Amino acid sequence: MKVLIAVDMEGISGVVDRSHVDRTTAEYQRFRKLMTEDVNAAIRGAHKAGADEIVVSDGHGGARNILLEELDPLARLNSGSRVPMQMLQGIDKGVDAVLFVGYHAMHGTQNAILSHTMSSAKIGNLWINDRVTGEIGLNAGICGFYNVPVLMISSDQTACAEAEQFIPGIEKAVVKIANSRTAAELLPLKESQALIEATAEKAVRRFIAGTAPKPYVVSGQVQVKIEFFHAALADSASLLPGATRLDGRTVAFETSNMLEAGLTFGAAVSVA
Repeated sequence: MKVLIAVDMEGISGVVDRSHVDRTTAEYQRFRKLMTEDVNAAIRGAHKAGADEIVVSDGHGGARNILLEELDPLARLNSGSRVPMQMLQGIDKGVDAVLFVGYHAMHGTQNAILSHTMSSAKIGNLWINDRVTGEIGLNAGICGFYNVPVLMISSDQTACAEAEQFIPGIEKAVVKIANSRTAAELLPLKESQALIEATAEKAVRRFIAGTAPKPYVVSGQVQVKIEFFHAALADSASLLPGATRLDGRTVAFETSNMLEAGLTFGAAVSVA
């Protein structure tokens, strides 16, 4: 069984502030180590349950956060940016199931650590077929394009609840209780990582037993609607082929499927 562990940083154990996830700050080095330890917990759990091939996709910022020298050698690491599958690099290479580690809630969500949608500097809201969607739903939909289910998420309680809305029955490891966008009650690290390991193990065992959540499939044509923070950002994104300018800050695209929708959204964010 081949498992892809897709990793972001805002939902990692202990993270509550932007300084924890920004590579230009003194705090960042501490938290990339914690990120690696959370990933190792998920690797252990997935392997214990029967995953015999594990690939990790570093999906935060420039995707050079996870410490290779401290990563469990049971897994291979996709590191570095500007790759076709973005946060899900490797999803198109025969993956059976995906685990989300360290994900976060969408932009504007109350009591959610560092909530945003792709870019906290550029993007207000994203709609997929008129449903407000964050990175959890977007990436689950891309997994669904390949008929691959997302089995678990680790994050705060709010992001875990968001995941449940898109993927009913997903296994959830709540590693912190967010009290605002930049404050949370944190589990002790040993307890948090033991929870991630146990959740990953349970999720993979459910998959093998045939009781895991089904893939989140968005079929047919997909409309992508993006609300930018400023008109100048929308000016740039509206230059992309197929763009329709809806108003001063909103640009829409009609795409053929969820993979194309995800790639189009990523291109619009990059161009803006």
